Order: sequence, then structure tokens, then C-alpha cells
Amino acid sequence: MAVDRARSLEEWVPKTRLGKLIQEGKITSIEEVFMEGLPIREPQIVDALLPDLQEEVININLVQKQTDAGEKSRFKAIVAVGNRDGYIGLGAGKASQVRTAIEKAAADARLNLVPIRRGCGSWECGCGKPHSVPFQVEGKCGGVRVVIIPGPRGLGLVASEVAKVILGLAGIKDCWTRSYGATRTVPSFAYAVFDALKKTYSLITPMDWVR
Repeated sequence: MAVDRARSLEEWVPKTRLGKLIQEGKITSIEEVFMEGLPIREPQIVDALLPDLQEEVININLVQKQTDAGEKSRFKAIVAVGNRDGYIGLGAGKASQVRTAIEKAAADARLNLVPIRRGCGSWECGCGKPHSVPFQVEGKCGGVRVVIIPGPRGLGLVASEVAKVILGLAGIKDCWTRSYGATRTVPSFAYAVFDALKKTYSLITPMDWVR
């Protein structure tokens, strides 16, 4: 995958203003992109600014559509990407081949990349290091609700396997989670965890007042 990514970057011809600014060397970090509020419309932008990005396939499902000619079967993949240091993206892709579906989902996840605010919100710890979430956050998708609660250092991730993968890619090492609803629906559960992580930047904390 790393070879494919390097080849894709070499052959990349930017189509958007942000892509051209990155190729000209005027923007050199992903922080600048989010500070300027520029939309990411090309997956290669993320590969160029975050070379250590990792991918994990969360789920692959067979989906069918009824047409005049009969049932049309395709695969739907959910892929998470992250650098284990405060950035996470989640995307979905459909195709008749599994590999193509995964590639489409990985490209979609790069376009949905968001920064995650990390901190130490646990009253038991108070170390101030970014190993957990700074406060309790809640995410929702479909019939699933997920609550992420800050935990002390050394606790680990008290969560299901899918949530552990997403939280690990985001760079969160210690937290508790609670989930409600139809959590066996993996896509809804994964998007609920992603929604909760996105909300870490929706609150303004006293630390932001001085900025």
C-alpha cells in the first residue's frame, strides 16, 4: 500500500487550489489547512502532508440492489485512517470488487479527515498530557449512541474492538466508553465513535480563551 501511495503521489496532478498550493510548497503542514478552513477535495493532499498515515479496514459487507435484470451485488467497505497523533478519518466505498471498495473507502476517509482534541480530563489522573479526551463527549449515528469518558493513564481503551481501532488511530490511549442502541450494526457504531471524536473540537474550553 505504501508503494501504491508513493506512486500515486508522483503521478498526482493537483486540480484544486489547495492541491496547487501544496505542490508549490506554500502550505507544508496539515495544521495550516485546518487553520485556513480550506476544504480537502483530493485524497493525495492528505498523503502529501501526513506521510505516516495508517489504514484499517473496519467492516466489509455484501449489499444487494433489486434491478429489472435481477439482483445486483456489490461490496461495501468501511475504512478508518489516522496517524495515531490527533488525526482521524472514516469513509465508506462500494464496488463490485472488494479491493476497489477498500480503495474507494480509504480515499473517502482521507477526505473526511478531522483533527481530534486530546488531553487529560480524568479527575483521577490530572497529568495534563494528551493521552485521553479532555472531557466527556457523545456521538450518534442511526440508532447507536456512544459516550467517550476520559480515563487515567495506564487504563487502556475500555471499548469494543471496532472502537479500539478507531480510538487507537486517533491517538487516544486511555478512556472508558459506553454505548447504547443497536451496537451490532458495525457501520453505525463506527460512525457514532467518529462523531464523538469530532465533537472534541465543538466545545470551547478555558484554554481557548487566551488564544
